[in-house]
Amino acid sequence: MEGNGCAPRVVALVGPAGAGKTSLAEALLYAAGAVQRPGAVSEGNCVGDASPEARARGGSTEMNLMRFTYLDSPFALLDTPGSPGFAADAASALPAADLALVVVDPDPVRAPLVEPILRRLETMGVPHALFVNKIDQARGSIPELLEALQPMSGAALVARQLPIREGGHVTGFVDLALERAYHYEQGKPSKQIPVADSLRGEEESARFHMLEQLADHDDALLEQLISDEAPSLETLFGDLNRETGDGLVVPVLFGSALNDFGIRRLLKMLRHDTPQAAATAARLGIEGAGLRVLKVSYGSTIGRLAIARMFGGRLTEGAELVRSDGPGTRAGALSTMQGAGTTKVGAIEAGDIVGIAKAEGLIAGEIVGVGSRCAGAGCAEAEPVIANCALAIAAKDQKDEVRLSVALNRLAEEDAGLRWSHDEGSRETLLHAINDEHLAVTLDRLQRRYGVTVSSHRPGVAYRESIRKPVSQRGRHKKQSGGHGQFGDVVIEIRPLERGEGFRFEDRITGGAIPRQWIPAVEQGVRDAMAAGPLGFPVVDVAVALVDGSFHSVDSSELAFRTAGRMAMSEGLAAAVPYLLEPVDHVTISAPGSATSRVGSAVASRRGQMLGMAGKDGWSHWDMIEALIPEAELHGLEAELRSLTQGMGQYEAHFERFAEVSPKLTGEVIRQRAAIA
Repeated sequence: MEGNGCAPRVVALVGPAGAGKTSLAEALLYAAGAVQRPGAVSEGNCVGDASPEARARGGSTEMNLMRFTYLDSPFALLDTPGSPGFAADAASALPAADLALVVVDPDPVRAPLVEPILRRLETMGVPHALFVNKIDQARGSIPELLEALQPMSGAALVARQLPIREGGHVTGFVDLALERAYHYEQGKPSKQIPVADSLRGEEESARFHMLEQLADHDDALLEQLISDEAPSLETLFGDLNRETGDGLVVPVLFGSALNDFGIRRLLKMLRHDTPQAAATAARLGIEGAGLRVLKVSYGSTIGRLAIARMFGGRLTEGAELVRSDGPGTRAGALSTMQGAGTTKVGAIEAGDIVGIAKAEGLIAGEIVGVGSRCAGAGCAEAEPVIANCALAIAAKDQKDEVRLSVALNRLAEEDAGLRWSHDEGSRETLLHAINDEHLAVTLDRLQRRYGVTVSSHRPGVAYRESIRKPVSQRGRHKKQSGGHGQFGDVVIEIRPLERGEGFRFEDRITGGAIPRQWIPAVEQGVRDAMAAGPLGFPVVDVAVALVDGSFHSVDSSELAFRTAGRMAMSEGLAAAVPYLLEPVDHVTISAPGSATSRVGSAVASRRGQMLGMAGKDGWSHWDMIEALIPEAELHGLEAELRSLTQGMGQYEAHFERFAEVSPKLTGEVIRQRAAIA
């Protein structure tokens, strides 16, 4: 139904990087009169993408919120990043949108880049429409594009416009519902023109096809078509509204954001066909007054800000926010947002989006009651985020270590694609992100927001070593330095175990050669030596048997036998023909089918072993490639996949096993380790 100026409706702009989402947001704001002139991404003067990181890269690095009113209907725009490295930022926000507008490139070759987005929206149950941007640059036809896109959508793609071409360029369109033709006027509403006689046949065919698609879900319309009756505009627009809201069809419009072509026609479609907030609340299971948290932000001068959408009631400053579990909180100061700007407000109505200060404990994706518990409260299951890239980081100034921890906690709270951990083995702080671009932006934010400059390097690979042959070795520790000395004497037998068996210690002492109380010290000494074997890495898959030894009634001690055990194990390992092991990961790569052969070559160049390949289940033009790849070779794989797949290829890696390293590579690893040390 058409809006009446009351509850704002929320439209999320989604699509691949480079499709022009931010430019479209500017064009919508301009056409609706919210700005005097549209900003340009290239000039860094957009309402959205206001952060230094976004402007430095010429693309969105976080979700941006903008507002406008068109013909008395208020809207909020969620402009989401298209780069996979920043996609997690929108994961919690998209389900709360009334409609997602998928912005696509007119080139059919780039169509596979849209499939992950369409599948995600279908899984979430979010109604959506398509806007084909840059239509003035289109080389192929709209039917060719829709033919390429249709297998990627579970719902029918319904073209609502027919392009008008002059001299090889799209100069206008025919509105198939209204049967009216329009000529584009840059910076102005399109000018209505007569439908050319040469287009009549094509227009009638395209309109009938649109009606057939709608009739698949409307028996009355189907009867009218069979009876050769012309449906009323009320029936036609009613079906478009209902079937779009129910996710049965996906309307398709086109235009050019940069040239202001087709923007007002798009606004009219959004005004008529975007579902109301009540429908979204029902989809989310919210009954009563409740908030859905879209994002947590620390980027403003306000401090911690929970950005949330209100459903089913009114929110005022100081209102009690009731969580499904854990302590509740109270709403602090309320603000509305327009890009990077905020405006303080006393209250907001149902359907609106607000920034809530001092709402401690609220997290992205959570639904909380306002004043009392509401149905649907709790945290939605988060969409899995694959964080394959990592850096070892440390504050350049040691006194900033505490500030670094605080900053990392806040950044990870804002961004579901980011996490950090402390590796006890290497004693390094590890920052995990989706890709290298994501890591670079995070380091920029660390310095800009929190004044923490870090040094970083690639995390080390968790090499291990083992042995080839069994040996017997004595370890004797004797030291006399006045008073009580130290004496420990052990004989151990070392033998290799099967891969993955770990470590085994056996006590075979007989006749009291070593008193029982000191045998655990021998085992500890053996373990000490295994922490760094002859090649410099932890030792695995060995068995050690303590078979003999001797002691001194005065000078023997726990420390002496621990030292003797370590000496015996160190010397024995060196004699047992040690060799290096490297971790090998099971890697699953998702990529468009057109790039599969190139991906296979990339796997082979990284010493990978192909396990198999199959079409991605339920997807039309995507493949899943399974392979075993050494962990040492995964560095840079994400960036290479982006290059090979127009930015959309991804992989997921899980440790599979340790594998022996060739002597040549072993020498290189040892030399590299020595150089770092």
